[in-house]
Amino acid sequence: MSESLRPSGHRAAALLPGPRTAEPDERSPRSATRGPTAPAGTGGGGARDAFFDNAKYLAIVLVAMAHAWEPLRGDSRAAAALYITVYTFHMPAFIVISGYFSRGFDASPKRVKRLITGVAVPYVIFEVAYTVFKWFADDDPGYPISLLDPWYLTWFLVALFIWRLTTPLWKNVRWPLSLSLAIAVLAAVSPDIGDDLDLQRVLQFLPFFVLGLVLRPEHFQLVRRREARILAVPVLAAAPAFAYWAAPRMNTAWFYRRDSAQELAAPGWTGAVMTLAMFGCSVVLVACFLAWVPRRRTWFTALGAGTLYGYLLHGFLAKGSRFWGWYDAQWLSTPLGEIAVTLIGAAVISVLCTPPVRRVFRFAMEPEMAWAFKAPRPDAEVSRAGSSRGSGA
Repeated sequence: MSESLRPSGHRAAALLPGPRTAEPDERSPRSATRGPTAPAGTGGGGARDAFFDNAKYLAIVLVAMAHAWEPLRGDSRAAAALYITVYTFHMPAFIVISGYFSRGFDASPKRVKRLITGVAVPYVIFEVAYTVFKWFADDDPGYPISLLDPWYLTWFLVALFIWRLTTPLWKNVRWPLSLSLAIAVLAAVSPDIGDDLDLQRVLQFLPFFVLGLVLRPEHFQLVRRREARILAVPVLAAAPAFAYWAAPRMNTAWFYRRDSAQELAAPGWTGAVMTLAMFGCSVVLVACFLAWVPRRRTWFTALGAGTLYGYLLHGFLAKGSRFWGWYDAQWLSTPLGEIAVTLIGAAVISVLCTPPVRRVFRFAMEPEMAWAFKAPRPDAEVSRAGSSRGSGA
């Protein structure tokens, strides 16, 4: 994975999700559990915006495809090129959308509760579940459960929890995007940050979340214009061509953003250069991707509300395929095998986003947990409502 992608009133937005250098996602994106409602200027009313649901679904399909290509990269330069291309923008796209739908987060009790039940609790559940899965599937019963060391896809939940909590800060500083980029650059040249909570990833991916916070509906309207779609075509065509050239020359661990430059055996200054260069490339490709996302409802629009489910559940199959040697079959390294793996990955992730699957696993991903929280005080609610009316809000 992946690497291994909602307004704040919604649970963790767009996932899902990415990957130390040898095995991309060993310890290491989350999507909206309920999906976004349309913000002002993007669809109106309280209805869901098909554009964002479509974007999340298509991005999660790319996540699954990239995970399916990962074991093939050594034998196929084409698979490596596609893998690099997708890794450049699939997690940034999820994170930008997550930031966009976090703009209303104000640390109120209601939103903090949703953050805990929709992000923190699923993190604990799946961190334990993935570890137990590794005990049996990989015959590694000594592997420890560690809530400080996210395993595989769960890193995104940790990151989203931290980013969401810091939203009020980014909404109050003068140059939030510049500041977040400076933090990402410092992280990329700081090898002593360590692995706790995957802080390297949290900090290096931070600018994409902050970018989402500063975007407005009109910015998304720009990429939905016909001119944007036309301009996106040559860029989307050139990206895999460049990746094909770069595949044997570049360390793909840069795209995971979980290590400093020094940890990748590169001079420290390259961390700053690569952070800024990859941010620019990622933003361009995210814009091109969004330009071609359908704006109308399609057969897969409803699946966009279940990308968190697809993201976290497909991780068991993605890791299991390695543990159980599914990729040992030689025919999988042929063009026909690569196409088959791609289609299977897309089909599996689609099924995991469907309503029946969501109903089965809602207890783990959208727990209500009313027993764990105090009921809101009516007088406090009335007071807040009166304050809003009095301020003209």
